[in-house]
Amino acid sequence: MEKEHRKKIIAPVVIAAVSVLYYALFLGVLLWLPMFSLMKILLGVVPLVFIGVLVFVTVERIQEIRSGEEDDLSKY
Repeated sequence: MEKEHRKKIIAPVVIAAVSVLYYALFLGVLLWLPMFSLMKILLGVVPLVFIGVLVFVTVERIQEIRSGEEDDLSKY
């Protein structure tokens, strides 16, 4: 992998890692709070979905950078 590609991959990975950590902590606090189990499950799904989407989008972005499609806006 080129050094230039490595630099472009760092920012999305760091932002995704911080966001995943935030949502994981939010989920942990949510599960720790005293409330009905059904409510915990319903409210706990939201951070899990956000974490899944963040990981998916980050993997797609890394694949775009590696394939050379870094600037899609230049096509339009």
